[in-house]
Amino acid sequence: MPMIRYLHAVTLGFVLVALPLRAANGPHVGTGSENTVLWTNDDLARLHSLGLISVVGQIDQEKPKPATLPAEYVKTQDPEWYAEESARLRDELERSRTELDRYSQAIEDATSLETMTGGINLNDGDIGITPEAGIEILQQQVSETQTQLDALEDLARRNDMQPGTLRGQ
Repeated sequence: MPMIRYLHAVTLGFVLVALPLRAANGPHVGTGSENTVLWTNDDLARLHSLGLISVVGQIDQEKPKPATLPAEYVKTQDPEWYAEESARLRDELERSRTELDRYSQAIEDATSLETMTGGINLNDGDIGITPEAGIEILQQQVSETQTQLDALEDLARRNDMQPGTLRGQ
C-alpha cells in the first residue's frame, strides 16, 4: 500500500510541474488578435499629459530644482588654516633652533672647561650619544621643520592665497 501512495504522489508531482510549462508555451489571453496599434508622437504626448505614460530619461521641467548643497570644507582653501599651520611650524622651528643653540653652547662650554658639572643629568634628556650626533639630530629637526614650512608656503601659492596669509595678516 505505501508504494502505491508513493507512486501517486510522484505522478501528481510530475503533472503539477508539467502544467505550468505547457501554459507558458501556449498563447496568452488577449494576444490572439492580429490587430496592431500604431502610436504616433501626438498620441504619446496626449497620454503623457493625462499621466498615463511616462518617458524614461525625460526631465520634468515643472519640478523645482533642489537647492545646491553647501560646498565641502577644503582646508587648503581656508586662509585661517594656513595662518594656524604656519604659526605652529614657526613655533616648532623656533623651539628647535633654540634647543640647537643651547646644545651647541653647552658643548662649547664643556670643551673650553668654563662650566663643569659633577655628573650627568639624566633628566635633561640629551638626545645624542656623542655631542656631534646630538647636534646633527637637532640640525635635522630644524631642517625638516623648515622644509615643512617651505612646502606650506608653496601650497599657499598654488592655491592663490595672499602673501600675508601665512603670517596671519
